Parts: sequence; structure tokens; C-alpha cells
Amino acid sequence: MAQPVAEDAVSHTIRGACPHDCPDTCALEVTVGQGRVLKVAGAADHPPTAGVLCTKVAHYPERIHHPQRLLHPLRRFGAKGPGARFERITWDEALDTIANRFRSIVASHGAESIVPYSYAGNSGLLGYGSLDRRFFHRLGAAQLDRTICASAGAMGYRATVGASIGFDPENVVDARLILLWGSNSVVSNLHFWRLAQEARRRGARLVAIDPCRTVTADRCDQHIALLPGTDAALALGLMHVLIRDDLLDHDYIARHTLGFAALAERVRAFPPELVAEICGIDAPIVEQLAHAYGRTRPAAIRCNYGINRTAGGGMALRTIACLPALTGAWRDPAGGVLLSTSGNYPVDTAALERPDLMPQPSPRVINMSTIGHDLLHARPPIQAIFVYNSNPLAVAPQSREVVRGFARDDLFTVVHDLFQTDTADYADILLPASSHMEQLDIHKSYGHLYIQLNQPAIAPLGEALPNTELFRRLASRMGFTESCFADSDEDLCRQAFDWSDPRLAGLSWEQLVRDGHARLRLPQPYAPFADGGFPTPSGKCEFFSRMLADQGLDPLPDFIAPREWRRSPLARDFPLALLTPPARNFLNTSFANSPRFLAQERSPSVLINTGDAAARAIADGSEVRIFNRRGEFAARAVVSDRARPGVVVATSIWWRKLSPDGRNCNEVTSQALTDMGGGATFYDCLVEVAAACQDNAS
Repeated sequence: MAQPVAEDAVSHTIRGACPHDCPDTCALEVTVGQGRVLKVAGAADHPPTAGVLCTKVAHYPERIHHPQRLLHPLRRFGAKGPGARFERITWDEALDTIANRFRSIVASHGAESIVPYSYAGNSGLLGYGSLDRRFFHRLGAAQLDRTICASAGAMGYRATVGASIGFDPENVVDARLILLWGSNSVVSNLHFWRLAQEARRRGARLVAIDPCRTVTADRCDQHIALLPGTDAALALGLMHVLIRDDLLDHDYIARHTLGFAALAERVRAFPPELVAEICGIDAPIVEQLAHAYGRTRPAAIRCNYGINRTAGGGMALRTIACLPALTGAWRDPAGGVLLSTSGNYPVDTAALERPDLMPQPSPRVINMSTIGHDLLHARPPIQAIFVYNSNPLAVAPQSREVVRGFARDDLFTVVHDLFQTDTADYADILLPASSHMEQLDIHKSYGHLYIQLNQPAIAPLGEALPNTELFRRLASRMGFTESCFADSDEDLCRQAFDWSDPRLAGLSWEQLVRDGHARLRLPQPYAPFADGGFPTPSGKCEFFSRMLADQGLDPLPDFIAPREWRRSPLARDFPLALLTPPARNFLNTSFANSPRFLAQERSPSVLINTGDAAARAIADGSEVRIFNRRGEFAARAVVSDRARPGVVVATSIWWRKLSPDGRNCNEVTSQALTDMGGGATFYDCLVEVAAACQDNAS
């Protein structure tokens, strides 16, 4: 295995993989010399990356060698919060402090009073969940339900198709119709966009379905600007027309689906005229899109997770996932639907995380999307929280409660990060994390079909440690003697997959070390459900889901209106629907402290339709307040018809302490959860916008 380059060595290149929460999971070529990362390029021999990187990762040396990198363990003295002061301590002092405090909490309050809080700040299988999970399982700490991004859509999709499996993105070049449904691919799925462009050059028609006219919508043949949270209604309207006009593959339906008669009866209630009124579009658009979808082969639907961030988000993805089975689009390698490819990978989660170490009965579960409420109101109270791979003060909904929770004097908080984030300002112990370029890891993807190895390119800077080594040392301090805590990072990489699975047939560890990546052993071209074989209980695409029925949920596709809906009484005071999609130069809060990208983003902004702005006497470039009863934040108005009437768009996620008023968009978002999967409802949010000088009407 390649080793980090020595301090005095000449420059050379190490193979790596991008660890950020993005479907592209790019293969990297990292040039290093004299202990520094000199250059980062996309690997040309990795088909999904094809030598191309987003601008964020192309400038990665600036992140690795940022002057504000945390390099040593720190202990806070004085008050928590912005401006918090820290003093340097040794790793021994830090680990002893954590271990002693944990022992005291376990003895007096029980291990369930300790909560780990992490997500996909590092998406490598080791960095995301391995020794950390073993440690908290062995400790008996509360379990964290990691719901903040994808849980609702994943559950709805699985209820229909059976697993997070869809068409192979590499095949989409042969599609003749591509629906980019809730996917601003140019910003958040760049390498899929490259393939979609090639399909268009070959004659495909591209349709963007999005409330905002994004840069992706600009480059498509058609943009359908539906209202937020109405995606399921549009899908039901398309089904209504497909069935009414017999644009169906009857053979596929008969052999490979379950519940068609019940579905047909359900969608009778969603004629185009009603759907158009719900979605805020014209009825002919529904008719025309349904006819195009029913008459074009191959037809591909690329969804993204923005769809699942409303009250009915799980049902919305479930409903969209029904469409390809009606028309037989799954028969074509370039047809079907894609939300995620992650279900193709034979990850051995049990081997990595060792849930068998947990006490019985299992500890309580804390939903990460309601962390603000739970820090204040959970019973028994949360006594300690250990944050890594996440920045909840900035990313969790309803920030006012999150801040109040973390500000508790009696809450023992540990944060492990590369930088002193908003959350780090509330830490009692602040620990330096290594970057992915300083550690070994192994990767799956949710946007392609290649397994990848990330080799360390340089030695960890300062005293930084990866998650694995941190929890290895902490387990030793706690006296955990199980042999699994001695596993090396290479041991963990070897345990990460079930290497006996046919999808890895013939693939060796040595080959992965040599080449850096390898495609799963799936057919080429890959059409996962061309002949049925859905990994559902019935083996069919389930229009009717017994699994959902058994959970007390509607077993058939339906439309669930947003909680904060334009027809609700709340809309009288707060008539604008707020969306908070990623800023082009940020990835959640990663990169949001980069001088380069801060300069490009300029300041927090909110996109508002020209008519909505005029009605509020808001001028382009003026400072405005976006508010509701949960809170408010400040932004610069961008007046444009890119936002449809009734919708405002605040690109995110700014660090609170780098925002003009010390707040960000999550000041106004809600901790209410989705219909299934316990997901966050970031895009189910009504607000009002006013010039900064006006009084708050809330």
C-alpha cells in the first residue's frame, strides 16, 4: 500500500477519493511534496470522474493548508458560544477528560444520556461509521437516527422498488428523454450533467422539474416550475394520463408489478386540471409531459433528495418511483429512475459497526433532525454530546432551539473537526480532525457503481487524528478490551464489504490498492429491473406496499400537502415558500469558510420574484429580513424571475458566525418530520420577506 510521502521527498501523485456528501464520489490524483498537498486533479481513468472536478475540490490544497486548521487538542475556558476561548492541552489530557466525564455520566445518569452526533462530513465507510459506532455501541450510548438528508426518500423509494438501486448513470447517454426532477445537476451532480449533455447531443430532450429556474433548468429544453412539495401530485397526474390514454406496457405491469388496479383507481382522483391547480402550473403541461414520457424510449428520471424535504417527502419519491414500471421504462439500460446507486454495494455494515456490542434492550434513539428540541426536552436529559462529521449549530433545523440546547452549562460537549465551526464554539473539548488526504478510507458511491480506495497523501498535520484513531484511543481509555478496538484502518477497509458477494467477484484488495478503483461486477449495460426481480417482499414493483400498510401508512401512492401550505391559515401571515438549496461554492457547511468561495458568494442572498419584490418595495441588492414565528435571518435580495411567484430561494449553508447578523437560513426552518423515515422538512417552510428597516410582523 502506498505510504504518505516523506517530508523531503520529491513530489509525486497519490490516488484518492473525494469524501464529501455528493453522488459523484470523484477519483482524485493528489500531487504532494515536502509534506504538502500541491495539486488535486480528477482521475482520467475513472469513468465517472473522467478527469473533471468541481471547483471546490479542484482548490482543495487551500482547505488542507487553511491557516485556521485545528492542529492541537483544546479546552474551552470561559463562556460557550461565539467568541469562545480555548487553551491548548495534550491528547492525554483530552482523552482523560472525556473518559472521566463519560464514566461519571454513566454512573449517575446512564449511558443513554450520552449522544453521538455525526453525519456525512466524511462519507468514506471508515470515516462515516466504523470504530466510532463500535465505541458508542459498547458504551451503551443513545443511538442516533441519521435522518437529516435522505431517510424519507430512501424509505419511500425502497417501499416501491425494494432498494436504493436505479439505472446505471453511465447508460443515460442513450436516453431520449431525461427528467431532471428536483436535481440541479450542474451544481450538485456535475458528472451526471456531463452525461446528460452527451445524451442531448445525441438527440435527447431534457426537462427540468424545479420550483426555481436553476442553472440546470437554463440548459434544459423545458423547465416546469411547480410549487414546492407538490411533486407527488405531478407524478399522480402523469399516471392519470398514462392510464387514461393507455400509454402503458401491459406485459410489464402484469408480470412485474403489484397493485395496478388499486393504483389506477387512486389516480382517477388526480386529473390534469386538479394537478395543475395543486402544482401551480398549466394543465396542458401535465398532458404534454405524460405523453412525452409514455411515448419516448428510453426515458430516464433523475431525482435528488430535495424532493424528500417536505411533509410528504417519502410519499413523493415513492410515487415518482412508480412511473417507470407503468411504461416499461425499466426494460432499457438508459431508462427507469435513479435516486441513489448505494444499494448496489455489498457493504458489511454489521462488521464495521458491530451492533452486537450494544446492551439489550437497545438504547434509546435520538433523531438528529430534532436535536434542538431533544437537547432541551428529552427525558432523561441528554448530559453529553459528541459531535463529529457534522456542524449542527449551522445545519440542523430551527437553529434557535439548537443554540439554546448547546448553550446549556451542564451539557458536556466534545467536537472533532478540521475547523472551529459554529458548533465548535460550544465545545468543552475541541479535537483536531485529519482530512481525508491524511488518512486511509474505502468508498462506495450513491451516484455511480465504482468502489474506491482513498490512500493517505500526507501525514496528519499537527496532532490531527482520523475518527478511527480517535475512537481507538478513547476505547482504550475507557477500558474496552474487545479485540475489535485494535483493528487497524486496513483491517477495517477489508471488513467494509462482503467480498464473497458476486458483485465483487474476482476483485481483490491488492487490485484495489494498485488501481484505486474498480467497477462492481454488474452487467454492462446494466438494466437492474429489465425482467423484474425487484428486491421487494413480492419481487415486484409494489404500487401497493404491504410494508407501508403494516406501519399504518397509506399503502398506495398519494399526495400529502406540505404542512406549511399556501392554502393554510399560516399563509395569511407568511405567504412565501422558502427553499434553501446548496450554494454553488459550498457543500452543506464545508468550504463555507474558504476565503476564495466566500468572495464568490459575496454574502447570504435570497432570490425573490420580481412581482413579489415589487409588492414589498424590495429593490435588487437591498438588505432584507426573512422571518416567521421561529426566527429570522438577514440576506441580500436578488430580484429575478428565476424564482417563481410565491417562492423565495436562499442558497445555503452559511456559517452563522460568518453571516452579517450571526444567523443563517435554519433560523426559520422547522423540526417537524416527514411522513416516513423521520426526515427533516427543510423545504416545508413558509416565511415573509421585508426590507431590513421594516418591523417584524411576526
